Amino acid sequence: MDTTLNAGTEALSGRRARVAVVQAAPVAFDREKTIQKLGVLAGEAARDGARLVLFPEAFVSAYPRGLDFGAVVGARSEKGREDFRRYWASSVEIPGPAVDEMGRIARANDIYLVVGVIERDGGTLYCTAVFFSPDGSLMGKHRKVMPTGSERLVWGFGDGSTLPVFDTPLGKVGAVICWENYLPLMRAAMYSKGIQIYCAPTADSRDSWLATVRHIAVEGRCFVLSANQFSRRKDYPEDYDSVFGSDGETLVCRGGSCIVDPFGNFLAGPNMEGEAILTAEIDLDQIVRGKYDLDVVGHYARPDIFQLHVDERPKRPVTSHSTEAIHLTEPVPGNENA
Repeated sequence: MDTTLNAGTEALSGRRARVAVVQAAPVAFDREKTIQKLGVLAGEAARDGARLVLFPEAFVSAYPRGLDFGAVVGARSEKGREDFRRYWASSVEIPGPAVDEMGRIARANDIYLVVGVIERDGGTLYCTAVFFSPDGSLMGKHRKVMPTGSERLVWGFGDGSTLPVFDTPLGKVGAVICWENYLPLMRAAMYSKGIQIYCAPTADSRDSWLATVRHIAVEGRCFVLSANQFSRRKDYPEDYDSVFGSDGETLVCRGGSCIVDPFGNFLAGPNMEGEAILTAEIDLDQIVRGKYDLDVVGHYARPDIFQLHVDERPKRPVTSHSTEAIHLTEPVPGNENA
């Protein structure tokens, strides 16, 4: 495992902190082994001084790149249904034992931990980011609100109730997953919450993604942490029947993880060479310096022209109302003989 350090070694104090992004492949479709690997990598990052560690989108336990889940318009195959069953079986319940184990990893390393997971809720899967505090407690989660392309076949849609930004001693931390970052109104909602450490776990390794995270850093005057997987065909099971064939060395995702400052400068990465932990020191005073001439939800906004309304109420398909017995202490008007 290579470790890239792109920041000074002076002691951190005040508004400075060291953060890390992990670029690695999970043990695809094996939740327990993936969490074991997560623990090893989180420990390495913590020993390098990281106080916050970000893992990629769908790290626990797979981004199923190249699978079609047996779907064409108007039909699904039995093989595709079995692929979904295996994916569902390796997913994470929140709360649940896998979440407890990730919390123990955060506590053992005294870090804020942000991990991309595949969450299951009943029969539905969600692409989710979970947040842990250094004491190991689950701070909350964010469900991806807009799966992209064929992701919509296997992932549900998050609602506005999981758009948190957490106020921590390191700064205000939140997450927007992969192509959600192409939703301008979602970015504005996160900026309005004062996000300072903008986590962007992703599965996109294209050059255009790097332009996106640099733009967000400048637009939001925030630090952007982008974590992606670096994976080859051998990181998936032998019976992984995808477009990538069977050659174990075939590159599935080239990574590109990075850390960007509020002026669009790379503090670490992008790395496209292999698995790596990238760390950098961030200075929240850089955010203030940047807000001097650009605050898109403050002095640079035009609320007299443009306004955004965000609905953060949970949306449930079924709501049950229980009926409690009513004990009457006085007669009901019109029913005095009761």
